[in-house]
Amino acid sequence: MRGIRKWWQALPPNKKELFKESLRKNKWKLFLCFSSFGLLFVVFYFTHLEVSPITGRNKLLLLGKEHFKLLSELEYEAWMEEFKNDMLTEKDARYLMVKKVVYHLIECNKDIPGISEINWTIHVVDSPDINAFVLPNGQVFIFTGLLNSVTDIHQLSFLLGHEIAHAVLGHAAEKASLVHLLDFLGMIFLTMIWAVCPRDSFALLGQWIQSKLQEYMFDRPYSRTLEAEADKIGLQLAAKACVDVRASSVFWQQMEFADSLQGHPKLPEWLSTHPSHGNRAEHLDRLIPQALKIRERCNCPPLSGPDPRLLFKLSMKHFLEESEKEDLNITAKKQKMDTPTIQNQKQIPLTYIVEKRTGS
Repeated sequence: MRGIRKWWQALPPNKKELFKESLRKNKWKLFLCFSSFGLLFVVFYFTHLEVSPITGRNKLLLLGKEHFKLLSELEYEAWMEEFKNDMLTEKDARYLMVKKVVYHLIECNKDIPGISEINWTIHVVDSPDINAFVLPNGQVFIFTGLLNSVTDIHQLSFLLGHEIAHAVLGHAAEKASLVHLLDFLGMIFLTMIWAVCPRDSFALLGQWIQSKLQEYMFDRPYSRTLEAEADKIGLQLAAKACVDVRASSVFWQQMEFADSLQGHPKLPEWLSTHPSHGNRAEHLDRLIPQALKIRERCNCPPLSGPDPRLLFKLSMKHFLEESEKEDLNITAKKQKMDTPTIQNQKQIPLTYIVEKRTGS
């Protein structure tokens, strides 16, 4: 495009006028050409929409299944190479616990389209990172940092249900398709910028503005939308597995409280690819009544004991009161906490307490 601009600048004034006159005479042909291109783009877009069998939502898919499967395998090999020295053995108690939870979720949700067709494989990475993800080909990666951050098996079941939902809903392929589409449109925009801007510095500035607008107006908001959808479907998966779904929002309240204790800055949500901890907790609280009805329809045992959300609020109230009495500042308290959880992990062993459903 820089070459086109230089060519135009090198033309003598009379030839520039002739070129402009030619464009004016053929303006309807140009209009027809651009209109045809726009129509083809619209047809291309709508012919690549698919309906999700789970949510009923239309989604754009530009990559073929075989092509994306190959990309998933390459990504899996890259992760395995990175974590090859940090994998827990299949005899490790933490690995067995995660495997039991994942297979329980899969067994209780095998009626969902696509979930039984995926070959699910567990990988537990010995790392302090609070993270987990599932590749589109069913490779489940969970970090011990996350295992140390949950207070019970119900929270763990929901988090794994969330990651499984990403894979079943095909979010990775959907996100990649959006990126491809935006890159194509961005390329057209950049072509126009480099063709008309009189100086390279202006063109570079326009390119930077375009990339930031794409990131903060499309990429990140869309990513947050997919995260919210995975929370919703993951909660449903957990409900069908007879998990105490009320614990789901407590985890994000714990994370929000831990961040405040550790002095982490609270960034605006629009800067992140994920919803804020507080907003995720509120979103889940709105979905919990529906999830409880799903538990009932699946003939799950009634929930016993107090609501974990109430217990969390009471524990936080007690924590703050004790901190005030002892005149401890947040920094001193943070140093005593070896994990982001509110309670001592040694006092809350992760045991499989999700009861088996009594009926289908």
